[in-house]
Amino acid sequence: MTDTTDNPYEGLYGGDASHWAFGTGFEDPLATLGDTRVPEGVDPRDLAAYAVMLADDALVLSHRLSEWCSNAPDLEEDVALANVALDLLGQARLLYARAATIDPESVPGVPDGSPVPAEDAYAFFRDAGEFRNVGLVERCDEDFADAVVRLLLVASWRLAVMERLRAGSDPVLAAVAAKAVKELAYHRDYAGRWVVTLARGTEESRRRVQAARERVWRWRAELGATHPVEERVAQAGAGVDPAAVDDEVDAVLRQVWDAGDLDVPPREAVPAPRGRDGHHTDALTDLLEEMQSVARAHPLGRW
Repeated sequence: MTDTTDNPYEGLYGGDASHWAFGTGFEDPLATLGDTRVPEGVDPRDLAAYAVMLADDALVLSHRLSEWCSNAPDLEEDVALANVALDLLGQARLLYARAATIDPESVPGVPDGSPVPAEDAYAFFRDAGEFRNVGLVERCDEDFADAVVRLLLVASWRLAVMERLRAGSDPVLAAVAAKAVKELAYHRDYAGRWVVTLARGTEESRRRVQAARERVWRWRAELGATHPVEERVAQAGAGVDPAAVDDEVDAVLRQVWDAGDLDVPPREAVPAPRGRDGHHTDALTDLLEEMQSVARAHPLGRW
């Protein structure tokens, strides 16, 4: 049959050619997650801030991992890291949407007042000082060893948090955590296998993974530093105190170090939370400049 329409691609989008450039064509991310009311005894602003913290961690690391696409050692690792990045991006989207339903006033405004989805507003229309991610996720990778050591640390820590969050009193965060646990278990094991492979490979690969761990390890302590918001939400039963999973994370990491015949790094003093308070490195500023450039230049962009 001959297609007589002027545009043979029109059927692909149902005849409506107007598409938001930054995600408005998608379904409500919380539509299948049930009751969205804030649990009794939980401060809504704290809960929204907590969701943004977890979302910022995922979003920023997702962008860092996406930089490896076409730059990893081989095509299979390009795809693997891209899939990990997509998992984290999906987690970020759900968490931003949850924050917006709890505290609509926390959603950043778009400079020209354009109506954009809440998750896009959080991602594209905040400056570095308004982000609440831990410092480890924002640093630049020097090589592939950096990428997998950092992913091992973050995934081990985030998995431990999400496993406990499944039992939290907020049904939406619990549902997000239940989904995230399956993804993060893969992220942790993928990174762990690569750390061991590099550590027990050639002399050069071992040198690189040891150097990468030295560079990354100084950011480890912040993962176990408890911010007042995290403490209050955890006490209310809706969140997880990161200090409560610190020993569990170290036990997992010790298994990887042992398998790779690597020494166990000393536990450093836990610093005051910095990223959670909006104190970041220039690396985050540069990342956001790249990630947000199109959205800020064309907040009503269509294709």
